[in-house]
Amino acid sequence: MIRVPPAFLLIPALIASPAGATELTDLTEAERTALRSEIREFLLEEPGILLEMIAIIEGEQSDASAERDRDLVLQFRGEIYNDGISFVGGNPDGDVTIVEFLDYRCGYCRRAHGEIAALLRQDGGIRWITKEYPILGPDSLFAARMAVATLRSLGDGAYLALHDVLMTHDGSVNDATLEEIALRADIDVETIEDAMQDPGVQQHIASVRELGQSLGIRGTPTFVIGDVMIRGYISGADMQGIVAGVRQAAN
Repeated sequence: MIRVPPAFLLIPALIASPAGATELTDLTEAERTALRSEIREFLLEEPGILLEMIAIIEGEQSDASAERDRDLVLQFRGEIYNDGISFVGGNPDGDVTIVEFLDYRCGYCRRAHGEIAALLRQDGGIRWITKEYPILGPDSLFAARMAVATLRSLGDGAYLALHDVLMTHDGSVNDATLEEIALRADIDVETIEDAMQDPGVQQHIASVRELGQSLGIRGTPTFVIGDVMIRGYISGADMQGIVAGVRQAAN
């Protein structure tokens, strides 16, 4: 049984008085000192109360953040799901869309890569959109330019092959390794080198960056599924659960 210190009993009595909470400010300095001492002693004896308070506060903050994210997804829904420039894989006519903001040098993006591939194999009703969001330095930007250039010049099949290679490539991604990476993906090196100089590639990346900033995305991976935004890595099983929830809500 939790013991409530006598000083705590002052608080409801004061709040219930005609003057309300304002009387809490009318305590003498001695009464304030006694109240603080009682509260401190109580919390030291019952530290679980603090943990409960922290859990409640974190839960409220999490709920508020999720609500803000839902509002953002609704506000930028067109740019997220139908920007006309991003790669669309899986089932283009699927009933649920997973949008992934990614960085090819991000360890958690690489971890999610295989799980997403497995989910797409298991569930033929998922539409998958990738958005290059390079935030980890020059190699990240080079990889994003290479991927976007491939998509624009060689199409979806070549892009997907390169995407797989970039997600599993160990080492630098730059001019010195471009040929090696292109050969592994079985795409023409000269075509990609030329395509990477196209201003449209940088415009594509800038457009995605602007969208990401509008959504408050500061890390990768970030996923959008339905009206849910997931900021960070989640397992394939968790993703599958969210997809099921989106389907259920639509029915």
